[in-house]
Amino acid sequence: MRLSPAPLRLSQGPTLLALALPLAVALAFSDETLDKVSKSEGYCSRILRAQGTRRDGYTEFSLRVEGDPDFYKPGSSYRVTLSAAPPSYFRGFTLIALKENREGDKEEDHAGTFQIIDEEETQFMSNCPVAVTESTPRRRTRIQVFWIAPPTGTGCVILKASIVQKRIIYFQDEGSLTKKLCEQDPTLDGVTDRPILDCCACGTAKYRLTFYGNWSEKTHPKDYPRRANHWSAIIGGSHSKNYVLWEYGGYASEGVKQVAELGSPVKMEEEIRQQSDEVLTVIKAKAQWPAWQPVNVRAAPSAEFSVDRTRHLMSFLTMMGPSPDWNVGLSAEDLCTKECGWVQKVVQDLIPWDAGTDSGVTYESPNKPTIPQEKIRPLTSLDHPQSPFYDPEGGSITQVARVVIERIARKGEQCNIVPDNVDDIVADLAPEEKDEDDTPETCIYSNWSPWSACSSSTCEKGKRMRQRMLKAQLDLSVPCPDTQDFQPCMGPGCSDEDGSTCTMSEWITWSPCSISCGMGMRSRERYVKQFPEDGSVCTLPTEETEKCTVNEECSPSSCLVTEWGEWDDCSATCGMGMKKRHRMIKMSPADGSMCKAETSQAEKCMMPECRHHQDPVASADTIPCLLSPWSEWSDCSVTCGKGMRTRQRMLKSLAELGDCNEELEQVEKCMLPECPIDCELSEWSQWSECNKSCGKGHMIRTRTILMEPQFGGVPCPESVQRKKCRARKCLRNPSVQKLRWREARESRRSEQLREDSEGEQFPGCRMRPWTAWSECTKLCGGGIQERYMTVKKRFKSSQFTSCKDKKEIRACNVHPC
Repeated sequence: MRLSPAPLRLSQGPTLLALALPLAVALAFSDETLDKVSKSEGYCSRILRAQGTRRDGYTEFSLRVEGDPDFYKPGSSYRVTLSAAPPSYFRGFTLIALKENREGDKEEDHAGTFQIIDEEETQFMSNCPVAVTESTPRRRTRIQVFWIAPPTGTGCVILKASIVQKRIIYFQDEGSLTKKLCEQDPTLDGVTDRPILDCCACGTAKYRLTFYGNWSEKTHPKDYPRRANHWSAIIGGSHSKNYVLWEYGGYASEGVKQVAELGSPVKMEEEIRQQSDEVLTVIKAKAQWPAWQPVNVRAAPSAEFSVDRTRHLMSFLTMMGPSPDWNVGLSAEDLCTKECGWVQKVVQDLIPWDAGTDSGVTYESPNKPTIPQEKIRPLTSLDHPQSPFYDPEGGSITQVARVVIERIARKGEQCNIVPDNVDDIVADLAPEEKDEDDTPETCIYSNWSPWSACSSSTCEKGKRMRQRMLKAQLDLSVPCPDTQDFQPCMGPGCSDEDGSTCTMSEWITWSPCSISCGMGMRSRERYVKQFPEDGSVCTLPTEETEKCTVNEECSPSSCLVTEWGEWDDCSATCGMGMKKRHRMIKMSPADGSMCKAETSQAEKCMMPECRHHQDPVASADTIPCLLSPWSEWSDCSVTCGKGMRTRQRMLKSLAELGDCNEELEQVEKCMLPECPIDCELSEWSQWSECNKSCGKGHMIRTRTILMEPQFGGVPCPESVQRKKCRARKCLRNPSVQKLRWREARESRRSEQLREDSEGEQFPGCRMRPWTAWSECTKLCGGGIQERYMTVKKRFKSSQFTSCKDKKEIRACNVHPC
């Protein structure tokens, strides 16, 4: 890393980065070439005004500041990367920094200083010393430099890029090659807060979040944890700008800490639900064990959520496991556009970040709490030499995941009238509900496709079909059901069923009450899952409203509470039990008095009649047995694979209240990462014949793979062995050669006679030559070939009474399949 020979002090202001190959830039100029231009700031400005091919919205190339901040801290260092998405590339570049709305004609127009990371890749430009260019023109897909932010009082910064392919300059004022950074308010002390605008969109929008993990031994080989690698359950929510789940430069809450260190979303979900007025949807998706599998084997986890005008931001996080406190996620992603609409699609590559609660530096570092707690920050490749992401050259960390957020529905009257695609017009295209079936757990399918059109276009009976794809069969001994399903049907208008029936989704939970004190309104909604087959319009209501009362008294002596939560499950599984519901205190009385509002309610609940024997004199109103809450589930009984876990509860009611037959212990199955399976091989075959009839040769033996290694098991050793063999010397003199052949033939014959005399019953006879070897029985994986020698003449004078044909077998195609 080196600085400019004469570093130029760049004054306060926004910064502009432009990238271009000097020679190619010169070719694009219409007034003068590099050789004729003096070393002046004027030339720097002409770089930016170079006449080249402009491509607005060009997305093959991107300019990125690590951590994707919207603010810079004066004097801090930031790694700036220009990259090309394969198969694209660029041959050269120029990097320059200017203040916002400045032309670059004067020295004070520039801001910040650059530091070279790799001298073989980058150098300062001789004709414009504030700019960085390439050291040697060649094909490249990425360059990196450090940019030192200007001092306090500079203001906003714009990063702009241009690149060169061949002799064409691609230059961009807006889009993926432009990045704007503004000076951070010193009162925020490092928090990269973004000014979030009020949303002007109308109605609501529904989105689907899909998480694609890319953290594997192939993409991140250094110290990759082969066992127990996973992504924890995804937790997040759609929320208003008044609530922050997590952010760079902020401190992790207790919920974020538990996700970051333990992968547990329970506390985080509790924190989100406590912000009921600021949160519209809680986002949850399942964990992934192991961390990476092909999408055709395991579907990527996904979750659906909604946004509205006040709760138009979306945040989520998930833990990389095992790790000290490393996570990925999005923070306050705004889905509302400046044009008062809803974003169609967001695709974001994710790098890991540190929650600031644990000081470990490797995946499996022992627990080491960070005291005092540090701020959340992105991991970098220069954090620690033992880090699995360490790069002495300071390169960027390879992305570990990608999240895709797609709009799948809009509801209510929209402000901006723009053409929608077909999927958008349909209110909701939720996956069709699965019929209950007995599909084994070892069979993993895709969702059923929609039903095909009926094979009959008249009122004659026909059939329609739907299908699904078998993605994986984990146990070959367990058969998987069919992947096609047929159903009788008739042509349009001929069905016995009402063809104008709408299929609706279940009602979504009630919205918060419209006011926090007194009587207000709340609503809930549902979506059309299946439109009528006859093409008619759905008339069923998609929204319901009702009155709601919160904090009946609104005097200074009353306290504000949340709405009542849902009722807990009944404490009894049969007979009479108790159920509870809870609410929380949002604000204590303004006059400082004690809050008298109750925060929990209990009432009786009746379950189906118990089937066990009851005392005939017992009253129907017998007091139910009181039980403690269930304990936490125990650890799984195994360290890998399928096991069992238990939980208990205690009887709290007195014995004189009657017998209590409720279960006090529960047992359920649990699944940990699959146990390693070592490679299994068959026994070695016999050695084959020597492959040479004279001189040096070799012979082989093989064994087949009975079980491939799985889940980190011991890999397979060699399945083919060869060793040298040596027959008689090969002689060039034909007469001597024939003599040797005759001696060898006589020797073999006498040996065969000797073997026959020992009990193998091989008679003395004249044999025909060996036939050619037969074709191999297998194309790979080890097959066999055969050849035969048949009797030509039996010797009557021989002492043997029989003469038999002979067969030989050898291995072939032993290479693995």
